[in-house]
Amino acid sequence: MTTDTDILDIREILDLLPHRYPFLLVDRVIDLKKNKSLRAIKNISFNEPFFQGHFPKKPIFPGVLILEAMAQATGILAFKSKGKLQSGEIYYFACIEKARFKRPVHPGDQMILEVKFLNERLGCARFTGAAKVDEELVCEATMMCARSREV
Repeated sequence: MTTDTDILDIREILDLLPHRYPFLLVDRVIDLKKNKSLRAIKNISFNEPFFQGHFPKKPIFPGVLILEAMAQATGILAFKSKGKLQSGEIYYFACIEKARFKRPVHPGDQMILEVKFLNERLGCARFTGAAKVDEELVCEATMMCARSREV
C-alpha cells in the first residue's frame, strides 16, 4: 500500500530508475511526498571508480555527478508522483539553471539530496534541488526533465 509519504530502499529504486552501477547515484529515499518533495541519501565511498582519477591525491566527488544524483532523485519523485514510464518512453535531463557549488564532497561523506517539484508544462517538469553534507549546502540548482518517446 502506498501512502502520501514513502521511504524507498535500493530494491524499489532499482525498480524505478534504469541506472545501474557505477551510475546509480541514489542509495535510499528517506522521505517522499508525492507531487511535492523527496529526500534521499547518496553515501560517498572511496571504492567508487572515478576517485582513481578525480583527484588521486585529494579525492573529490565530481560536481556533475552531484547534479546527476539530484536529477535521479527528481526522476524517482516524478515516477512515484505520475507513474512509471510506458513502454518506449524515457525521461531526459533537459535543463540545469542556477547551479552553484558551495564546497567539495569527499569519500566518507553522506550526501542528502533534497528535490522539490515546482511545476509541469507541456511534458516538462521543473524541480529545485539541493545537496547537503552534515546540514551544510554543497550544491543547488533548478532542473527540468522531459518525458519523451525513445527515438
